[in-house]
Amino acid sequence: MSKEEIEVEYIEGSDYMELIKATQKHFNIVKDIVCNTINDIYPNYYPKGAVDFFLTHHSDENIKNAIQKNEIYLLLEGNNFVGTGSVKENEVCRLFVLPQYQGKGYGHKIMDILENLLFKSFDEVTLAASFPAYNMYIKRGYFPIDYHKILTENGDYLCYHVMKRIRQK
Repeated sequence: MSKEEIEVEYIEGSDYMELIKATQKHFNIVKDIVCNTINDIYPNYYPKGAVDFFLTHHSDENIKNAIQKNEIYLLLEGNNFVGTGSVKENEVCRLFVLPQYQGKGYGHKIMDILENLLFKSFDEVTLAASFPAYNMYIKRGYFPIDYHKILTENGDYLCYHVMKRIRQK
């Protein structure tokens, strides 16, 4: 696939990373990043019922619908897709970085671009923070505004914070 076929935003200060808007051609890439991250990382933070809930929430249908609505972006480093993030109105959602690339700043790169995009139209950005990502969001200036606890089919609980960051003026 040529770069002319996809919308590209180059990452400042980098000549090898770019954030592209996902198309239906990228469905399997997005799905793999999401599922691999949930399956590898989330069991360290959540019980099985919550992990299963996340996998169901990020179903094929939900991902395809988000791609169709132009909500999903992919981070490409060289020839490797390393992460994904989505925007929906003033919300950042579905932020995942493959486990082998975590802790190297890729999540921050994705967030930098998505926040800049959203702050052009909104005074605040919201997100639902999973336990693994909570500290990253705190460091970025987000603060919790709500706490949710969902009972899953297994009788396990999925807990997360809704967080907000206000645009700096």
